[in-house]
Amino acid sequence: MQDKSWKIRDITIPNQVVIAPMAGISNPAFRVICKQFGAGLIYTEMVSDKALYYENEKTLHMTAVEKEEHPLTMQIFGHDIETMVYAAKLLDEKSDCDIIDINMGCPVNKIIKSNAGSALMKDIDHAVTMTKAVVDSVKKPVTVKMRIGWDMDSINCVELAKGLASVGVSALAVHGRTRKQMYEGKADWQYIKAVKQAVSIPVMGNGDIRSSEDAKRMLDTTGCDAIMVGRGVLGDPWLIKEIATYLATGEKLPPASVNEKYTMARLHAKRLCDLKGEHVGMREMRGHAAWYVKGLPKSHQLKDSLTKMDTYAQMEEILCAYEKVYQEYIDSYVPSQR
Repeated sequence: MQDKSWKIRDITIPNQVVIAPMAGISNPAFRVICKQFGAGLIYTEMVSDKALYYENEKTLHMTAVEKEEHPLTMQIFGHDIETMVYAAKLLDEKSDCDIIDINMGCPVNKIIKSNAGSALMKDIDHAVTMTKAVVDSVKKPVTVKMRIGWDMDSINCVELAKGLASVGVSALAVHGRTRKQMYEGKADWQYIKAVKQAVSIPVMGNGDIRSSEDAKRMLDTTGCDAIMVGRGVLGDPWLIKEIATYLATGEKLPPASVNEKYTMARLHAKRLCDLKGEHVGMREMRGHAAWYVKGLPKSHQLKDSLTKMDTYAQMEEILCAYEKVYQEYIDSYVPSQR
């Protein structure tokens, strides 16, 4: 087995599989599952600098880190230097995170309207100045997650990457799409390669990784230090172990069984209920449950039922009912013994 560990400054990352920050998803319940499946590094969902500045109780609660989550990167978003520095210093001094990340990649309108996320790529001078202020104010490593540009007419990821590296950023994550693309179209990995060739700090490649072969191709194509996967692991945390194993040994692991998916969905639901209470936790679980059963035979009605459930008992009832449907489906394909 090959050693695939690497470093972000003095933080050792045990393998090349990094889990992207996903708003509304990357909470401790999800993150711990990712670590249990072998993720080398996990990100939190993005946290508002303003919310930390004004000590919003809900947001402060989001900065909690479980002991089994390390190494962990906590991501903040914002535009104003004063509040970004305040938020970073708070995480540096009061959070148990290992790394602080600045979001320059989020494409959603709510974030763009506050001149944060990928809007920062429209003003490289300000983005670099703000980042320098953050780097200079904290002891923990600072990284940046970015896109390749605002649109195809303004691809500036290499210019931004060089500027960020020059002010002490310890690593970069590059999503191979523009802000205008959102999550549509195809990620262009050649721009990730260009960033990697332009800087000496570690680069994580992000975009369109849905299999172990995709991960290997990303590393080979771009020369990046690690791959970052997001939507590909929703309902499929087994992908994390599949990629890590394939990169280290070349071995291809079998896909998860139906029973394994049921077990993980139940565990995920229980952790969300413990974290947020059943009322909120099971509503958040609706989407996760639908992802866990995606691709199963005759699952259309199952997914429809799961997206309407309100309690853990309802989920259990829905899954048990489907187990009978699934077994009948399997039995119908097994030749009778005569």
